[in-house]
Amino acid sequence: MESQKIMNDQLIFDFPTSKIYLKEDFYVTESNSEVFNYLDSWPKWSKNIINIFGPHGSGKSHLASIFNKKVSSLMLDCNKLTNNIFIELKSKQALIIENLRKDVSEDLLYSIFNTVNQENKYLVITSLNSINSYDFNLPDLNSRIKSMLGFEIKLPDDNLIFVILLKSFSDRQIKVEKKIIEYIIKRIDRSYESISKFVSLLDKNSLAKGKSFNYKIIDETLKKVKGRKKSE
Repeated sequence: MESQKIMNDQLIFDFPTSKIYLKEDFYVTESNSEVFNYLDSWPKWSKNIINIFGPHGSGKSHLASIFNKKVSSLMLDCNKLTNNIFIELKSKQALIIENLRKDVSEDLLYSIFNTVNQENKYLVITSLNSINSYDFNLPDLNSRIKSMLGFEIKLPDDNLIFVILLKSFSDRQIKVEKKIIEYIIKRIDRSYESISKFVSLLDKNSLAKGKSFNYKIIDETLKKVKGRKKSE
């Protein structure tokens, strides 16, 4: 119970229903507090280039979006990288590259690193795996990558999902039995985004039907969350 209390004190969340990423909607937990605090401390950074990596649904895009709102940034997906980026970056303080993959142009990425350093800008890169593990062909690029900061984010485990669900229901003044939460944990996708959507939809579904939560409504809501995920 003491560990759960500590986790409760660290959680910050609300429940958005769309992909409008807001700082107040982000779950701050033990697995992401280091990078969250680092981004929040800008411009007092020890290094100006960082890599945020972790599985789908772990909150990388949310963090990147929070930083994008804080700093004048150019934010784009890895597959949109072209040489035009250097012109667009001139008026910005930072560059955010999402979903960096190993098949990125090494020459272009190396030039981006050099430009960011030479012009005293900031670079945030998100990826599924640490880009330190990509082992590019260009030795100079590998050298640049090894000097950057890396922050790993993991998906929530059962204990954390339990705490998030318990606190979210409590915040809404909703009493839910432990067995109901355990039922949800066994069936929900293990991502912060899915948990967020589930709680919001469950509350709406229950209110719309004028009923308290039951297994039927929970199952219907879980299907809707999974359906939304597939369509996105």
